[in-house]
Amino acid sequence: MSRQVVTTWSLQQTTPDSLRPAKPPAEPVDLVRVDVPSPEFSRFLYTAVGGDWHWTDRLGWSHRRWSHWLERPGSETWVLWSRGTPAGYVELDAQPEDQVEITCFGLLPGFLGRGLGGHMLHEAGVRAWNLAQRWPQLRPTRRVWVHTCSLDGPAALANYKARGFEVFRVEDEPVEVADTPIGPWPGARDPD
Repeated sequence: MSRQVVTTWSLQQTTPDSLRPAKPPAEPVDLVRVDVPSPEFSRFLYTAVGGDWHWTDRLGWSHRRWSHWLERPGSETWVLWSRGTPAGYVELDAQPEDQVEITCFGLLPGFLGRGLGGHMLHEAGVRAWNLAQRWPQLRPTRRVWVHTCSLDGPAALANYKARGFEVFRVEDEPVEVADTPIGPWPGARDPD
């Protein structure tokens, strides 16, 4: 473990007209909603996508806590599939005051650099803006927001900005960071 200063950018859209499309992906992909909450699958996605970026907040969650998180009204997981293989995922979370947070977003290591992230983020934005259409107890979305940090993938901040998200807060905070990312296994991005 080492102590590092981590910069966190919080970004938002306050109108669906802000959402900008990306170039269509060069390969066929589908963004499919996970209709049956599955703690096992969600934990797999969390570690497979976030492991190399030091996502650790949920590693200690019990099966029960995962279930509770996934079963809340307005909580949705969407998986990007490429020829039957999960390529990435996004998690949406309905919040008070008609807001939707993109709580998790990213691609599995083998799908980075293939032009999928912008497309997936645009499609995630569409689903965040129309979340209330799938949850009748919710009112229409008035704000979609997300945060990324200096530990995330190098293209993350630029992708959010390119899709029309605007920075509304920047924070620097010293945090303890593992020397080696956990990955789905340590060094998962290395080709060896």
